[in-house]
Amino acid sequence: MDLTKDLSFWEMPNGIRVVHLYDDSPVAYCGFAINVGTRDELPEESGMAHFIEHTLFKGTQRRKSWHIVNSLESVGGELNAYTTKEETFVYANFLCEDYEKAVDICSDIVFHATFPQKELDKEVDVIIDEIQSYKDTPSEQIYDDFEELVFANTPLGRNILGDAKRLKKYTTQDAINFVRRTYCTDKIVFFSLGKIPFSRVKRLAEKYLSDIEEKRSAVNSIVKSTYEPFDKMVRKHTSQAHVMVGCPSYDLSDDRRLPMSLLNNIIGGPSLNSRLNLLLRERNGMAYNIESTYTSYSDSGLLSIYFGTEERNREKCTDLICAELKRLREVPFTKIQLEKYKKQMVGQMTIMQENRENLVLSMAKSFLYFNKFETLEYVYNQLNEVTPSVILEVVNDVLRADRLSTLIYQGKM
Repeated sequence: MDLTKDLSFWEMPNGIRVVHLYDDSPVAYCGFAINVGTRDELPEESGMAHFIEHTLFKGTQRRKSWHIVNSLESVGGELNAYTTKEETFVYANFLCEDYEKAVDICSDIVFHATFPQKELDKEVDVIIDEIQSYKDTPSEQIYDDFEELVFANTPLGRNILGDAKRLKKYTTQDAINFVRRTYCTDKIVFFSLGKIPFSRVKRLAEKYLSDIEEKRSAVNSIVKSTYEPFDKMVRKHTSQAHVMVGCPSYDLSDDRRLPMSLLNNIIGGPSLNSRLNLLLRERNGMAYNIESTYTSYSDSGLLSIYFGTEERNREKCTDLICAELKRLREVPFTKIQLEKYKKQMVGQMTIMQENRENLVLSMAKSFLYFNKFETLEYVYNQLNEVTPSVILEVVNDVLRADRLSTLIYQGKM
């Protein structure tokens, strides 16, 4: 199915981009993708991007926090938000009949939040509780700790949640200053999906967004990491050992991003037949959770392999993974093998896109960075160009033994 025929795009005079995908469903989505995340914080603003995402909902010039909370929930809808190293998403899902209400609410909290101090103080406790919960989950914490080491001394290495002590000091003015500095109109996409004609989407965008003052972003001076491979062990009071192996990889604009995604899927993707799941879990019974993740940023990327196992099996599991990566570097896939892996990835992506929330968020991010939508058809065509030799080049470029780093949370024996 070609989604582009139902896709409409418009750039407003103030620089905000509007993208809408018509979908014949009674449920709709809309919201804002903002190219602002953890890496946009100043050194003294640890955790501010995530803090803003939480506190946008705490009051605007026209609404108190409980008005915002009840606005869409009272009619069965839902408000959501999340923060990454480079983006903030604020969006809603609701019935099509409540479309204007959703546009009004989302635009109000993104552009007219007042960050009342009383509400900020309460929300800090919520975020600190989130930090503590996160620290109690080593299988999640190890991802950020590993990234902090890989991208050491750069904004990309900062923890998204921030520091509890610093969070307690943030004021209304701190929040306002961050938003004024970073929420530039050319870094914002209003996205929408639903059974709504684009003429109405455009009309409502003009109604709620045309008064937003144009502000163009300055060219960021990117601080690149001077990566040096490392091996680090941290003692943890856990019943398992947790291990991360990985290294930097390709950025969002690199032509090798898709081959890298395919390779990641083969190594330790979500399917039970991934190479490492078969190796560690099915054949050796040593790990319940084994997965690899490829994350691409605007100027860098990261390939990481995680597993949890009993401490007595840790070294054996690590040796098995290193041996498997060595095999991938030395033995190319056959054409038949690679075609099977491609078909698997296409199937996974097609099924994932049936979830309309996944679809609209993917569309928004694509426009945020590329001003276009990389449809499934486009990805299929690009995948067809990936050959066994391309995969072999990628694995030998990225996953060389001398580039790999390891972070270990040592568990109890």
